Amino acid sequence: MTAVISSLKARKILDSRGNPTIEVVVGVRDARGEVCYGRAAAPSGASKGKLEVVDFPAGGVDKALEKVGEIAPRLSGIDASDQARVDEMLHELDGTPNLSVLGGNTTVAISLAVAKAAALAKQMPLYRYLGGSGDLTLPYPLGNVIGGGKHAGGYAPDIQEYLVVPVGARRASDAVFTNAQVHRKLGQMFSEANPSFTRGKSDEGAWSPNICNEGALEFLAEACEKVSAETGVEVRPALDVAASSLYDAERKVYAYKREAVTRDPGEQLEFILDLIERFKLFYVEDPLHEEDFEGFAELTRKVGKDCFICGDDIFVTNVSRIRMGIRSKAANAIIIKPNQIGTLTDTFKAVELARRNKYMPVISHRSGETTDETIAHLAVAWRCPMIKTGVVGGERIAKLNELIRIEEDLGDRARMSGLR
Repeated sequence: MTAVISSLKARKILDSRGNPTIEVVVGVRDARGEVCYGRAAAPSGASKGKLEVVDFPAGGVDKALEKVGEIAPRLSGIDASDQARVDEMLHELDGTPNLSVLGGNTTVAISLAVAKAAALAKQMPLYRYLGGSGDLTLPYPLGNVIGGGKHAGGYAPDIQEYLVVPVGARRASDAVFTNAQVHRKLGQMFSEANPSFTRGKSDEGAWSPNICNEGALEFLAEACEKVSAETGVEVRPALDVAASSLYDAERKVYAYKREAVTRDPGEQLEFILDLIERFKLFYVEDPLHEEDFEGFAELTRKVGKDCFICGDDIFVTNVSRIRMGIRSKAANAIIIKPNQIGTLTDTFKAVELARRNKYMPVISHRSGETTDETIAHLAVAWRCPMIKTGVVGGERIAKLNELIRIEEDLGDRARMSGLR
């Protein structure tokens, strides 16, 4: 063994909402006898799928820190390069199907920190350690520029995220700056349209204006057109509806409070189809609630290749749920969030299953983030066509700036992923 786990410790840190979360540091002794340290922090979501693993054990972050103290001697001496064994041990130590004893945030922080330490022990960047020696590709950043739903408050739209995709970018750095330009353009447009606009922002740094759902889309589409013309890089609008947050299970309707409108499942599907057509949407995430596999399948069938229909809450990075989607042909893209499933190995299995069945994997941040940059490396290592990681804010640009560094590191071999 050339990368033996020698230490494991954890601390409580802040996420981007000011809430506590866990950061883990793993020490690994390399072949020279020197210790390399890998560090990883876990994020937290506001809009969660009900089948995600439990984020923290009963007792919260403080209890999670105690659990790390119990886990440390069990992992000591294990080969850090055997990621599958490390992750299997975490499952065994927890003993529950939803990681409720240790907490999914506890296990994912340990799992990622082990991988980062093992990569350092082999003197490799994480993206190359996980991605192998072959050609790698850079993802297109999917950025949130207008925020509503559970990520905002007041009179913001009901739809949770209004997104942009710089589909015409030929370099990751160009893509990152193009998304930032759309964000900046929208701030100017909202201020010009409403002098009382406070320039308030949602949890992910997106603008949070007093505007109706379709009004926000009109602004978004116009900003995309303007920035596309200014930069020569085509930018397309997209949405994360977070429809489970709108769904009233008792009445079986989607309740849009901003406009005092309810839609039954059929009307919701037609509403989304209309938005895709009118605004030339490139991507729509969670357009229907998390149990509506049939509706997802119908929507995917009707839009064909015109739009990616992406599932988050319906799949929660869970292989069993993804298989259900594959059988019913629900969606053609999937959000991948490591802390939804709890370990690096489980996350990779979800990515591989999606890819084998022609579902586009989209590596994603959470609304409550840290400055941990790991998902940028995962997106490159696993050749994911897109990464969803915001546009502005320190916890978002940590990932975006890391993509720029990776692109520079790849040099002449740097290529963008194909989106189709």
